[in-house]
Amino acid sequence: MMLGENIRLALSGLRANKMRALLTMLGIIIGIASVIAIMTVGNSLTAELNNEFASMGASNIDVMVTRKLNEEDISDSGMIYSSTSSNKEPKDSDFITEEMLEAYIEAYDDKVYALAASENVGQTQVKDGNLYANVAIRGVNLGRLYADKKEPLAGRVFSEKELAGAAKVCMVSDKFVNNMFNGDMEAALGSTVYVELGNKNYLFNIIGVYEYEQMTYYFETVAEKDIQTELYIPLKTAKNINHKSNYEEFTVIGEQGIDVNAFVTETQDFFNKYYENSKDFEIWAYSMNSYMEEINSMMGTTTLAISVIAGIALLVGGIGVMNIMLVSITERTREIGTRKALGAPNSSIRIQFIVESIVICLIGGIIGMILGILMGYGGIKLIKSTVFAVSVKSVLLSIGFSMAIGVFFGYYPANKAAKLDPIEALRYE
Repeated sequence: MMLGENIRLALSGLRANKMRALLTMLGIIIGIASVIAIMTVGNSLTAELNNEFASMGASNIDVMVTRKLNEEDISDSGMIYSSTSSNKEPKDSDFITEEMLEAYIEAYDDKVYALAASENVGQTQVKDGNLYANVAIRGVNLGRLYADKKEPLAGRVFSEKELAGAAKVCMVSDKFVNNMFNGDMEAALGSTVYVELGNKNYLFNIIGVYEYEQMTYYFETVAEKDIQTELYIPLKTAKNINHKSNYEEFTVIGEQGIDVNAFVTETQDFFNKYYENSKDFEIWAYSMNSYMEEINSMMGTTTLAISVIAGIALLVGGIGVMNIMLVSITERTREIGTRKALGAPNSSIRIQFIVESIVICLIGGIIGMILGILMGYGGIKLIKSTVFAVSVKSVLLSIGFSMAIGVFFGYYPANKAAKLDPIEALRYE
């Protein structure tokens, strides 16, 4: 009997017993739908996390001065204690110097696109009569503005001359302009900002306006006009205010295509050469890329584990298919006997029932696939994720697995049918 005819017979049998066929497929449908829905939600969350890390600069390398740990600070399990570490507070002389940075750039000129550095000065409230704006004053270089993606909406960024000369200029946010200048950016440009920090007063000339962006994982709980934004000033200006000249931390923006994890180690080793004789401090370098890989691995493992648990429904569905196939063989014993009496070989009988089993599982798999994608989409909307990533691999794997179940659980009933004695089958009532 040809394959096409076997498929037509199988579909004819399903149409004749619709309710029984649906109940038979139910386990397959639930199993496939559960696996695809879980994989879809897991992949979508992973993709969204990757996007978040990428927007934060996943391939950037953060370098900072930290306290040096002694052997007794680390337990056998790897836990770090701070009780025996030095409690000495670092001074400006303990930080990374301009000469170290210049040597680093020279050594890795082909791997470093830019260095992003900043200096926090303090938080205050800028006032002008009844108008006010909450700001955090932060000194930055051009690399920091690039890393933070602060393109000016109006005006310009700092010039090299202003950065080198510690000019009294600043960039403010559009929210600052809304509060202080009624949203008029042209009026804001060139205006003077009066800032009071501690017991000292500073005047900065506005040269640029940038767009304030709220981080997606952070929810503002204050009124719009009370949101604190950053007021950027040249890095050297900030260091002069804080009476500092060196760098406690900075960020390396690497060139495209570099091995970030390897470069993290190279960077840390390079700067730690300057701290070999320090008893209290050392350099620590890290990248979001390594955290992203760990999270991806963890999410993948968790999703797979849950999918395996959900896949148990597929096993139950397969047993249901085998059970119904055995019932079907019992009902069609005389038909099998007639075919064998007319000369049908055992292989033909076997293939007929295996094809029927595969068709049942395949139809159930397709229904489960559609239902799983819809469930995954609903789950993504429920957790308010912005990314919907259906795993083509999981869809194809699930459909293939459903067909494999059809073969596996259909073989025993099919083989039993093929081995029936034609005389006994014809006498069966």
